[in-house]
Amino acid sequence: GALGGLGLALGLWRRQAALAAAREDEEEKELRQRFMAPPVSGLRELRRRRRELRSRMELLIMETQAEVCRALAALDPGASFAVDSWERKEGGGGISCVLQDGEVFEKAGVNVSVVSGLLSEEAARQMRSRGKSLKAKDGKLPFCAMGVSSVIHPKNPHVPTMHFNYRYFEIEEADGTKQWWFGGGTDLTPTYLNEEDAVHFHKTLKEACDKHDLKLYPKYKKWCDDYFYIKHRGERRGIGGIFFDDMDSPSKEEVFQFVKSCAKAVVPCYIPIVKKHCHDSFTPEEKLWQQLRRGRYVEFNLVYDRGTKFGLLTPGSRIESILMSLPLTARWEYMHNPPESSKEAEILEVLRNPKDWVH
Repeated sequence: GALGGLGLALGLWRRQAALAAAREDEEEKELRQRFMAPPVSGLRELRRRRRELRSRMELLIMETQAEVCRALAALDPGASFAVDSWERKEGGGGISCVLQDGEVFEKAGVNVSVVSGLLSEEAARQMRSRGKSLKAKDGKLPFCAMGVSSVIHPKNPHVPTMHFNYRYFEIEEADGTKQWWFGGGTDLTPTYLNEEDAVHFHKTLKEACDKHDLKLYPKYKKWCDDYFYIKHRGERRGIGGIFFDDMDSPSKEEVFQFVKSCAKAVVPCYIPIVKKHCHDSFTPEEKLWQQLRRGRYVEFNLVYDRGTKFGLLTPGSRIESILMSLPLTARWEYMHNPPESSKEAEILEVLRNPKDWVH
């Protein structure tokens, strides 16, 4: 009888193990379908460490990439994303999804990267200049960085360019303690000002921030206006949004939930604006103004943007993915000044003097 009972228990255990394995396979298939490509860390590894924040953040950036790519592809059915998985020999890799020369989008890129290794001296110096006290061991600082980053350049000058980026950083110091922080933001760069769109964009981001703390939106809106400032032109890159960096309080879980809310706000803050204007008619003069504004975008990204600089200073980083943010076409004209009280002068006024869009 005892042996029979043992056989039954063994049979039950085998059935449960088979069911659990089948469930895992089903879950894996579902995740594969949900993403644009298999995750850098691998699905098994992510599942094994699914309670760890690093794994949850990687899943969030993968989901955000897929969500945004699908929303953009639905608006530009004739075009498709080239999906490019790459590896970094120093550790980690990424997935670049780029759509070029569509009907609606001239260039839209949504990148994910998950990299680890040792921080270069130059990159460590940059972080120390931001007030981070980093204690290296024999000059070495192990780090792990991951994020999702996107820039969308539409063809129609009445559809604004949009950028977003959400990232997580972890550094291990000489004594084994880990420093961690989150950063990110979402911002809009219109060629022509449409107040209704500006209000919709800012309101959607404010709602995402307000779920966590009413002080966050005004603080990060101002930070965005100050960060995306082209000093040599005396103007902002666009009409802002939110931007934050080095965020490490109140707690890891609370900051992660805040970042998640911001990432989930990307599609609702931008896609309705694209839908509204992608079939607007435009003149050759309006297209020319868009090209000149794109030139300013390039100036900011190559001269001031910290993410671009950090990428270019990180050994083994993928240059194609870093410079994905640059438009397919842009223009620089000598001494170009729009006529006073024109639609072109109107946007310049807002870029020089940021507005409060939600009150």
